[in-house]
Amino acid sequence: MAETYTLMATAAAGLESVVAKEVQDLGYDNVQVENSRVLFKADRSGVARANLWLRTADRVKLLVGEFEATTFDELFEKTKALPWEHYIPEDGEVPVVGKSVKSTLYSVPDCQAIVKKAIVNRMLNKYGLATKIPETGAKYKVEIALLKDKATLTIDTTGPGLHKRGYRVGQGEAPLKETLAAALVMLTNWRADEPFVDPFTGSGTIPIEAALIGQNIAPGFNREFVSEEWGLVPQKVWDEAIVEAEDLANYDQPLQISGYDIDHKMIQVANQNAKEAGLADLIHWKQMQVRDFHPKGKNGYVVSNPPYGERIGERKEVEEMYKQLGVNMAEHPSWSVYILTSHQGFEKLYGKKATKKRKLFNGFIRTDYYQYFGKKEKS
Repeated sequence: MAETYTLMATAAAGLESVVAKEVQDLGYDNVQVENSRVLFKADRSGVARANLWLRTADRVKLLVGEFEATTFDELFEKTKALPWEHYIPEDGEVPVVGKSVKSTLYSVPDCQAIVKKAIVNRMLNKYGLATKIPETGAKYKVEIALLKDKATLTIDTTGPGLHKRGYRVGQGEAPLKETLAAALVMLTNWRADEPFVDPFTGSGTIPIEAALIGQNIAPGFNREFVSEEWGLVPQKVWDEAIVEAEDLANYDQPLQISGYDIDHKMIQVANQNAKEAGLADLIHWKQMQVRDFHPKGKNGYVVSNPPYGERIGERKEVEEMYKQLGVNMAEHPSWSVYILTSHQGFEKLYGKKATKKRKLFNGFIRTDYYQYFGKKEKS
């Protein structure tokens, strides 16, 4: 029987339920949703599959252990008692990072040093080494996270965060994370055969993520992960996961996805990013002001992260754009509109109360995701 591990998919606040659904869609049933994280059981193939497929998670970690700790001695002994040799080989490189929130053990550098000492001590004993571990092999980044005196010890399986898809060669001043862009699409009822438009596209992240979703392309397909170097997850496991991703991709799915922006330079950047993602011919890009945006067809979707108007001198211009978008979309009642903004007066400016509103965080900015559901028309 294959060994089972506890994996932790970390998530931005407000996206935990989206990540949990993704995990369940991968076939993992024992899912536990907590603040900023989703826990689930999987064999070693789950490490590869979760990293390749999770669109909205920040990263995937192996949970080694959790316990209460209020003294440094307690932290040392309980860390040392965990089976580190099950995960880390004798030559593994073991950097330790940490954080502490509302805990008695508030000194993060001290906690990191104690955890490192405990792991090394355990490995010296288990591997029969004399004075130190060589640390010449693959990297196993350990995190000690303390929250209200509860210590959580994990090993990162991802490396650079999952939002690093590998296609973004250019970006604007306030780029939207790829993981959040994917979440904005997944929080709609859009289907791949329906029109999809982002009228404030910037570097094109939302349309690109929509295209990846529309053709069921694994978001991690064209990048590398730190756990690919681990003996714990053999190359055969990664190869099988990649073959599965290739088999499930639907490259023949036609798409009606467009991205518009007032800045012609950003349209060039978006187009270059789409080429890098292998989606050059699938997304229509055009320089356009919002007042000229009049969607074609019916039963389409507008999904966008427009400017928020938080800079001095920018607010009035942004508010006019919100008003104009509302006027234009009122003429297309079959279209659904989804807008992410921190502007508290958005509904009044748009001219209509949202059908639904969801609190999300764009980085450290508290935003609302305003959702207007269109009245579907028969084709």
